[in-house]
Amino acid sequence: MATTCTVPATTATTAAVTPYAVALLREEFPILSERIHGKRLAYLDNAATTQKPREVLAAIAAYYETANANVHRGVHLLSERATAAFEDARVEVAAFFHAAQPHEIVFTRNATESINLVAHSWGGANLSAGDEVLISAMEHHSNIVPWQMACARTGAQLRVVPIDDRGALDLEAFRRLLGPRTKIVAMSHLSNALGTVNPVAEIIAAAHAVGAVVLVDGAQAAYHMAVDVQALDVDFYVATGHKLYGPTGMGVLYGKTALLEAMPPFLGGGDMIASVTFEQSTWNVLPYKFEAGTPHIEGAVALAAALRFIQRVGFTWIGAHEAALLAYATEAVQAVPGVRLVGTAPVKASILSFVMDGVHPHDIGTVVDRAGVAIRTGHHCAQPVMARFGVPATARASLAMYNTREDIDQLVAALHETRKVFA
Repeated sequence: MATTCTVPATTATTAAVTPYAVALLREEFPILSERIHGKRLAYLDNAATTQKPREVLAAIAAYYETANANVHRGVHLLSERATAAFEDARVEVAAFFHAAQPHEIVFTRNATESINLVAHSWGGANLSAGDEVLISAMEHHSNIVPWQMACARTGAQLRVVPIDDRGALDLEAFRRLLGPRTKIVAMSHLSNALGTVNPVAEIIAAAHAVGAVVLVDGAQAAYHMAVDVQALDVDFYVATGHKLYGPTGMGVLYGKTALLEAMPPFLGGGDMIASVTFEQSTWNVLPYKFEAGTPHIEGAVALAAALRFIQRVGFTWIGAHEAALLAYATEAVQAVPGVRLVGTAPVKASILSFVMDGVHPHDIGTVVDRAGVAIRTGHHCAQPVMARFGVPATARASLAMYNTREDIDQLVAALHETRKVFA
């Protein structure tokens, strides 16, 4: 159901990044040839969502053209095809994240729903008054609000690890806050507002030492770097398909088998049951206990195509390309008069947030859009981060594998124009 990627084979086997390789890679993304206000598109809003390669688009069309049916319950051929494609996708997702078993992968709508599932199901069964949930001050609202709700239901207390002036996690404060009352640590792998990459292996080991479980929000990290959930020994890891060059409405929850088996269902309905009577119901096996109703079948198929695409390009190439581009962008944007970066942690990836003296970020976004540049402006669903740095909002440029220096130059030229407009 997928087409063959035409990215040159060298990009999958070497970290040598050449303009030729990037140009060929960009050809795989049809939308990048769009003209915006008559200008070349410089798409720098990847932390919000990435663009989709041709083979992902083809996988969605092929599913509907050759296999469209409901899964698991049908005995006819189309249902068998759909079920096979859906479950094959689960196997590919499990392999991508190095899960021990495919049933440790639960399909959800997005990373937000994955976190809510854990907060509601695991939290409801394991949290009580006096317990503590530990998060960081750099979290996306999706990794704050579900835990606030869980604490309100159970009487547990939410504790917050501070960040320093660069936007890095205060590890000493983390160790002080971690203790016997800590039941779960929930932290981002890569901050969507700052670009900070957290030392998740160290966080996980420290949490396990006091008997706590760990959820890592990998929504921003999983399309920039390889993730091995077994090597990390993480208990829960969440990701979202639309940032992995896949479709919207498709999320991933990884959970260790023992934890998932002990958790009650999150939603009730079809396919999550083993039996139903008016007196009681019993639950299906993993992972179906957590997948009530008709799933996003074509979303799973398309996500698998996206992961194959990522793996062919290779994280070695992606990492080298994006790191060099972030360094170039950091220097170029900082050189614009009146611009100040927000988030300068020593370990960063993909994200450049900034403010400009005397200009609201929304006005920056409007002016650069007229120059064909797509960035994000606002609080980025991270209002506590904005409060920490004393700003109402930031402008955010975020990178992906297909971005180029030309994109950055186009942004910088637009920022100079912004200063002229608001001089």
